[in-house]
Amino acid sequence: MSFLRQASGGRWPGARAGADKLGDNRAMPNVLAICLGACLGALARWRLGLWLSPGGLIPWGTLAANLIGGYLIGVCVAVFQAMPELDPVWRLALVTGFLGALTTFSSFSAEVVEQLQQQRYLLALGSTALHLFGSLGLTLLGIRHASYLIAANA
Repeated sequence: MSFLRQASGGRWPGARAGADKLGDNRAMPNVLAICLGACLGALARWRLGLWLSPGGLIPWGTLAANLIGGYLIGVCVAVFQAMPELDPVWRLALVTGFLGALTTFSSFSAEVVEQLQQQRYLLALGSTALHLFGSLGLTLLGIRHASYLIAANA
């Protein structure tokens, strides 16, 4: 079972007993948390794209979004494991909402396919490696960094 499910008693993070249907008024805090997080994550993703990918050969905005998201999910993993008393709505706002909207597997996939169609095979391979290994490495770094800071402040 993933850390996210473990932290919420077998349910997805933020899930509250009886509050798993959109029409249920008890689900409204969950819905609002996801919406707010997703809005901020999408705006951050859009801004990164404008700032870092002004039409160049390499879509740096997508890479930055995925690498930043990888690091931040690592931080979230460590924080939510160390502080299980945190309201589960924070997991929904940060992980499902913000990081779900910030990171972008679909844009990454489309960009790599475009590189392949343009017969830029090394660029496609390099881009794939940077996204995959960079995100995994930064997730581990985020876990370790946050765990260290939590332990140092305990």
